[in-house]
Amino acid sequence: MFLTLNHQKLDLYQASQKFVVEVYKLSNALPAAEKFNMVTQIRRAALSVHLNIAQGSSRKSEQERKRYYEISRGSLIEIDAALDIAKELNYLELI
Repeated sequence: MFLTLNHQKLDLYQASQKFVVEVYKLSNALPAAEKFNMVTQIRRAALSVHLNIAQGSSRKSEQERKRYYEISRGSLIEIDAALDIAKELNYLELI
């Protein structure tokens, strides 16, 4: 935002930023009772995807970069699993 860094030029970084925004919008559709449970967890995981991509891209060793990208992937799986539960509970009719 204040600086132009290399990770900001990555297509993956830009896509993950859009993903975070969409997850935040989608989580608004969840019931108010889930505000401090599912909503918070899904949002934290989405932000984790984006932040770990940014951090990983700055690492000099390929092994370190891969580790951050693996953490991002884990967060994506976490979001998918949470949305599976939301679907089963009929929280989201769009899925």
